Amino acid sequence: MNPVANDRRSPAGEHPTEPLTQHMQRLTQRARAFDRRHPLLWDLHFTGFWVTAALVDYTGGGWRNITHNPDTPGWLLLALSLGLSLPLLRRRTHPTAVLLAMAPFALVNAWSGAALQAALLQLVVVYHIALRLPLRSLWWASALVLTPVAISTARHGEGDWNQQIGSQLTSIVVAALIGVTVRTRRSYTEALEDRARRLEVERDQQARIAAAAERARIAREMHDIIGHNLSVITGLADGGKYAAARSPQRAAQALDAIAATSRQALGELRRLLDVLRDEETAHPAERTPQPGLTDLDRLIDGVRTAGLPVRVTAEGRPALPPGRQLTVYRVVQEALTNTLKHAGPNATAEIALSYGDKGAVTVTVTDTGTSGPAAPADGRGLPGMRERTALYGGTLEAGPRPRPEQGWRVRLHLPEETPQ
Repeated sequence: MNPVANDRRSPAGEHPTEPLTQHMQRLTQRARAFDRRHPLLWDLHFTGFWVTAALVDYTGGGWRNITHNPDTPGWLLLALSLGLSLPLLRRRTHPTAVLLAMAPFALVNAWSGAALQAALLQLVVVYHIALRLPLRSLWWASALVLTPVAISTARHGEGDWNQQIGSQLTSIVVAALIGVTVRTRRSYTEALEDRARRLEVERDQQARIAAAAERARIAREMHDIIGHNLSVITGLADGGKYAAARSPQRAAQALDAIAATSRQALGELRRLLDVLRDEETAHPAERTPQPGLTDLDRLIDGVRTAGLPVRVTAEGRPALPPGRQLTVYRVVQEALTNTLKHAGPNATAEIALSYGDKGAVTVTVTDTGTSGPAAPADGRGLPGMRERTALYGGTLEAGPRPRPEQGWRVRLHLPEETPQ
């Protein structure tokens, strides 16, 4: 197929030719929007057109071609023409009242034999009844419109009953079907628009929920990274201050440890912030894996360097997926951080790791602090640990050790992985 044939462009070759259906649809939408803004203006134009048509039929003598009574008085013809057309002004808001107002004029029109064609305007009202009112209203509306036809046929005797009644009934059915079709189409369009609005609201809600979850995750990660490393740096600085007077070499080692811990914290923080940058302006983030069980030794060494003695015991074979390893790492990190900050001097810590089958693991971190709880009630540490634990259906217990023992205990248990 020639590609040029598919390139629908104007003769100037600048803009594509718009299909006629889309052009008409856009014009229709504009007309409907104008009608919604100015309904009375449209009703005046519509009614004025049919009033003019009815008066032209009366003044031009066109009614004489089908009338049964050519001697009908002019004043009656004028009254009938206006009575059958002027009520159309309220056809959309009060179609029942309009049809009832037109009924006496339609009956006089049939009884007198004038047979003005303006009586057909009742079909416009039938259309609006089908469009706006319950469909059962069409029964009495049809009877009201058919009654003048029956009177005219019985009084003037021209034409067959079946022909006269059948013709009018067909017209009523067509008007009603058009109204029902437009009504169905409007209901369908409104349902689609309502569904689109609900989907848009749901999309916005999901976006807000996702943003809130991401903010919570980022806050949790920043708390774990910054809180732990600052606690280690604080402990190293305190130890270096006391060692400076007695052992300059120990003070230098503390400064080296502070520098190494600071660089590590900055690196982790930079990787986290790289994720938050705009994709078009950010440099590719370093793809350093999240910490796991293999990083526990380095974590514990840093805590020991900061002045907290830590003893570690392990049972079983560590075979955990990366997500569970990160949870174990962060819980141990947070527990040791709280011990550094709140357990006081001369405190010690113990970590007990017990690995089970299919990813099950139990971690217990205890300390011998004497200066109160090792975790503030209003901090982010415990909520963050519980959130991580809940991801795998685990349990987290944190509280003071039972008397007479002193200190704090954090116990994490992750059950076996369930097959998906």
